[in-house]
Amino acid sequence: MTPEWGGRTIEGGNRMAQSAQSLPARSLSARIESMFGRDRIFAWGFVVALWATVAFVLLSVNSLIPSNGIRIASWIAAIVLVVFNTASIGAMVRHYSHDKEHIYGLDIKHLDAGR
Repeated sequence: MTPEWGGRTIEGGNRMAQSAQSLPARSLSARIESMFGRDRIFAWGFVVALWATVAFVLLSVNSLIPSNGIRIASWIAAIVLVVFNTASIGAMVRHYSHDKEHIYGLDIKHLDAGR
């Protein structure tokens, strides 16, 4: 008698895990590129949203700021915020592009093991 778990035999589940591990390297690299591309789009989309949000808030409250000194300090702080955030996202994307086989390969391994 074969033990069952969740309506599937354990042996069948092992066969599925073995077939996932024996996927061709080309398929794995395509999955890695797909995941990296999606992450890169979301990262740069976040940067665009951040710039738009900061610009909107700064322009919206600009007329409410009573002093030119505070207005200048607000503009400088906003510029520093978006520049440093943009640089950090750029560094993250560069790091991920250099090490994507390890980062995304590990993610794919865990995703396949969870199936």
